[in-house]
Amino acid sequence: MIPLRDTIPTHHRPVVTRTIILVNVVVFVGTLLLNDARLELVYFKYGVLPKRFLSPHVASQFSEAAWVTLFTSMFLHGGFLHIISNMWMLSIFGDNVEDRMGPIRFLIFYLLCGLGAMSLHILTNGGSMVPTIGASGAIAGVLGAYLKMYPHSTVLTFIPIIFFIPIIPIPAVLFLSFWFISQFFNGTLSLLSTGDGGGIAWWAHIGGFLAGMYLFPYFLSKKRIADIRAHSGQKGWRK
Repeated sequence: MIPLRDTIPTHHRPVVTRTIILVNVVVFVGTLLLNDARLELVYFKYGVLPKRFLSPHVASQFSEAAWVTLFTSMFLHGGFLHIISNMWMLSIFGDNVEDRMGPIRFLIFYLLCGLGAMSLHILTNGGSMVPTIGASGAIAGVLGAYLKMYPHSTVLTFIPIIFFIPIIPIPAVLFLSFWFISQFFNGTLSLLSTGDGGGIAWWAHIGGFLAGMYLFPYFLSKKRIADIRAHSGQKGWRK
C-alpha cells in the first residue's frame, strides 16, 4: 500500500517538516558526490553501530562520541528509494502533527522519537556492526502521534494490482495499525533469524512509533489547537 495523501487540512505552514525534508535531500545529494569507499566510511562514521554503544573497545576506535551518531544517522539515506519513501511519508503525516505542536515543539518531538527508535534498535541488535541510517525511526514517531491525534482521518492509498490501479480511501487507524503490525511481525522474525533482517531496522520503526504515541501529548500546543478550532470552518493550506 502506497499512501498518496490524507484528508486532514493544515492551518499553519509546516516549516519544520519542509526544512527536515530539505536538509535530508541536500545531505543525500552530497553523498551522491562521494565514491563508494568514501561513502562507506561516512556510513560507518555517522551511522549508528549498535556494538559501538555497548563495547568500549569498539567505541575507542572512533574519534567522535557514539551519541552524536544518534542524530547524524537520521539525515543519511542509502539510496533513492530509501529517501523518497521516507520523505514522502513525512510530507503526508508530518505537517498535520506539526500543525498541532508548532515548529519548535515538533522539531524536539521528532528528534526524541529518533532517539527512542535508535535506542530500541541498539537494545535488540547489540552485537551488530552494520551501520544503521535513515529518518524512518523518527518518522515512525510522527506516524504514532498521527494515529493518536487523528484516528478518524482517512488516507487515500494506492494499491497496485495487476492490470488494475485502484486508489482506495482507508481509515488512518487501519492503515497505520497495519503498518505497525507488519513492523512488529518482521521485527520478531528478525530476532528469530540469523540474518540482518533484510537491511531494515524493524525495531527502530517500532521504537519510534511507540515513542511518538507516548510523547505526543507533552508537545501539543494549546495555542495552536485553539487556533485550529477557531478556524476549523476555513480551508487549510492544502488538501
